[in-house]
Formats: sequence, C-alpha cells, structure tokens
Amino acid sequence: MTDTELATKAPESDAQETTPSAAPATSAPRLSDHCTSSRPTPAGQSGTGEITTLGDIDVYISKPSDYPHTPSKLLLLLTSGTGIRSVNNQIQADRFASEGYVVVMPDLFGGDPAPNTGNMMADEPTTPGSFLDTFKIKAAETAKTFLIDMWLARHTQEKVLPIMYKVIDSCKDEFADAVSTGGGIYAVGYCFGARYVLLLGGERKEMPAWQGFSWASPTSAPQDVEADKARTVGPFIKAGALAHPTMVSPEDFVGLKAPVTVVAVENDPMCPDEVRMGLEDYMSKNNVEHEVQVYPGVPHGFAVVGEYDDVNIQSAQSTAFAQMLKWIKEH
Repeated sequence: MTDTELATKAPESDAQETTPSAAPATSAPRLSDHCTSSRPTPAGQSGTGEITTLGDIDVYISKPSDYPHTPSKLLLLLTSGTGIRSVNNQIQADRFASEGYVVVMPDLFGGDPAPNTGNMMADEPTTPGSFLDTFKIKAAETAKTFLIDMWLARHTQEKVLPIMYKVIDSCKDEFADAVSTGGGIYAVGYCFGARYVLLLGGERKEMPAWQGFSWASPTSAPQDVEADKARTVGPFIKAGALAHPTMVSPEDFVGLKAPVTVVAVENDPMCPDEVRMGLEDYMSKNNVEHEVQVYPGVPHGFAVVGEYDDVNIQSAQSTAFAQMLKWIKEH
C-alpha cells in the first residue's frame, strides 16, 4: 500500500506512565452511515457460524474447521452498530476463524442494533434537486441523527462493558482450551467496537460494572492496594487490533497496557487527527507496544467486509485485514 504512515514502538520495562494531553474539542459526528449500515454483501457469501448464547448474551460464534482437534486461540470481535446479525460482520468473523481462531462476536446492543441498520447501496453521483428535495433530505438527515443519538444514549459504556465482561467470563469456561492456547484473549474491533478494544486493553480503577466478574483469568487479576484506594483491574486482553474507531476520547487511552495495532482513515471525521495523534503520543510516552497505519483515499468503515467498486478501497480492505491478523498472530 502506498502513502501510508506507520509507527511502531517497543515497550521498556522501566517506563513511567504519563497522562495524555487533552485533545481539542471537536464537533464531528459520532457515527457515520458506515457505522450503522452494511455495504452490499460479497456475492455468494454468507456466514458459516451460528448465533447462540454465552453467559445469557447472544453471540455469533465461528470456529476453525478442524477445531478442537487442532489447538486454536480465542478472539473477540466487537462490531460496529450493525451488530451480530449483519452478514458482513459474520463473514468478517469467519475470515478470522479460517486463520485458526475461535471467534466470539457478542451482541453489544441487546438485540437493538443502530437505527437504519441494513445494506448501503453502491455510491451514486448526486445531482442538484429542487428546494423541496433538498429540504426533505435535510429533514431526513436530522431525524436520523436524532434517532442515532437516542440509540447511543441506550448503549453507553456502563451498559456495554458488563456485556463484554459476562462474555469474557463465559469464554474462560466454554473455550478454556482456546484461552489457554493463546495465553489469554485477543480482540479486534471496528467503529463502535474499536473503542472497547482500548478499554479492554487498559488497567483501570475498579468500577461497579465489574461487580460479579470472575477474576480467574490468565490476562488479568485484581491488585492488592491500600484499603482506602480503589483496586485496579485489567487488562482483559492479551493484544488488540482496532479499525477506524469512533467516539474515542483521551480518557480512553489512560492505563492502556495491551499491545495494539490501529487501522486509521486519513482525514476521518469520526476519529479526528488530533485524537489519533493523541493516542500515538500516549502509547509512545508510556511505552505501549503499538502500530498505527493511516490509509488514504478510503471511507470510514472500509475495513469491514463489503463490496466496493473502487479497486483501491478493495486493496486497502485486504491490507487492513492482513495488518490486524498479523498483529494478533505475532502477539
């Protein structure tokens, strides 16, 4: 791939943790159509896994064809707002499964995917319309923004994190062999789900959302601290990969420990440059092993399975998958 920006840092054992500098305020939208709608599904393809329950949470599970006869690792796949019933998300999970991972894709939204979830039509050129047409389009956009804001209010960090903790806890029982094979749990996330890779990869003060969570994990355990101080928990994953994250703030970087690779979009309004650069700066200063690759000329959401006519986007999609796969395989 051409014109990409790559930054890799190795951790040092005696690093001093610092806090990230505050990112400038931004009025950018929090979700785009690529976060709430799927591209047309590749012809002739469909999900090969199954939707079941794990810890009372609906999940899509995809396994390698030779599992459990051949050892496999456990991978969480955290989706955009389109959720686990999106065929494209299922195909994405299947692709990781074909590479030797037991993939668990949890329903982060309790059966309530983002408004207007469905297939996006291929991009068509727009032509100027009448004032009434323009008014109707603006009204529809305003209504959609309102619906998405209401949806986001229903799916806050306080609601989503406990879902993931239940699934992680259940995975340690249901797929103990895969967790043991990988020496922990891996995670990849797209759009909405990408932010939660950062949260799962961090060490943070214990919050009410963690109540009832089992700490018998190869990757995390509570630390003994003074009685008057909150104990810390995490990281919950061994390594992570995230693609075109949305709604990330500097507070999400604090405590990050797990090595991560980031697929970023150049000039992405969903993840402004100052946020991405703030994350890079934090990881560098705190010696968190990381890799950030910026892809020019592609839309937000491009790394998720879906048809694009532009061969450059098609190539970037393949390159992004290879980047994420290589990272988790090497860690």
